[in-house]
Amino acid sequence: MNLPNKLTTLRVIIVPFFVISYMLGWRTIAFLLFVAASVTDYLDGMIARRDGLVTNFGKIMDPLADKILVYSAMTLLTADGTIHPIILIIVLAREFTVAGIRTVAASDGTVIAAAMSGKIKTVLQMIAVALLILAKPPVLYKLGQITIWLALAMTIVSGAEYVWKNKGVFTK
Repeated sequence: MNLPNKLTTLRVIIVPFFVISYMLGWRTIAFLLFVAASVTDYLDGMIARRDGLVTNFGKIMDPLADKILVYSAMTLLTADGTIHPIILIIVLAREFTVAGIRTVAASDGTVIAAAMSGKIKTVLQMIAVALLILAKPPVLYKLGQITIWLALAMTIVSGAEYVWKNKGVFTK
């Protein structure tokens, strides 16, 4: 297993420790784990592209690891009232739609690469979640709330772009 794939795997392994820390009220530890896992997302992609280490495992597991991390955190933040439930519902609806399109495309042997708008969405979600995990200083809470709504807007835009660019999948 190459380094980028090890970093992706590490991101998945961190998630249960993040969830437990958050649920125990250890917000600083949860924050540090979330940020560490988020940094692995940046590093694994950068190293894989730079060193020509892109693999099928990475193509599948990298976005899945992101979703496991971010949506676990968003679920916890929704459960404690920090994030409005409609945000999580729309985010999950977008992800199920994208996953469905990717599944149909894959059945025809087509791999659909992530668009820049989807990457921006993920970064905004990670920043928002990190800010909202701490959320004690009012300025972080307000900044986190603004960022989560911006992330929601980018979620909608990237989802619409994804459906539009891949509408041919529906006609096969």
